[in-house]
Amino acid sequence: MARFRFGRGEYQYFSYPLPALVDELRRTLYKQLVGTARDWMAALSLPLEYPPDLAAFTKESSARGQTRPTPLLLHYREGDFNCLHQDLYGDIFFPFQVIICLSKPGEEFTGGELLLVEQRPRAQSIGHAIHLEQGEAVVITTRYRPAKGSRGYYRPNFRHGVSPVLSGERFTLGIIFHDAS
Repeated sequence: MARFRFGRGEYQYFSYPLPALVDELRRTLYKQLVGTARDWMAALSLPLEYPPDLAAFTKESSARGQTRPTPLLLHYREGDFNCLHQDLYGDIFFPFQVIICLSKPGEEFTGGELLLVEQRPRAQSIGHAIHLEQGEAVVITTRYRPAKGSRGYYRPNFRHGVSPVLSGERFTLGIIFHDAS
């Protein structure tokens, strides 16, 4: 992570074939989120359409040169952190990703909160710190979300990261649905 100035810590992308549990989570979560993804794109008047299942979505992204899987395992030790970023790996992206905490906060690590920053147009950004317990998951946007304004919907951008781990070790599973170029 430090080599690319992304922060400090370790991450490892899974390869195809994905581990059975990761593959099942990815397929199941996609089916649960695809309806909302379609609603978001319609609200934003964007011509992005998402097929009903992950296999069809992956086939579309593969045809555009996005063939590398993006689910990953992240490992942070004391002092490690992740800079604010977006997980976009090509032209095709799914508007959601899922982050699952694998470690016990307060026992196995302290600090290391998930950070979300909402960049609103013509206004100051809003920061959110999310504390996840072991086994808890959060669905976040990979890029932007629809927000209702006085003239319809607009697109505040989001970036996410991880605050410094103060002690111990923190492991997280990231489920990203679009593949990378």
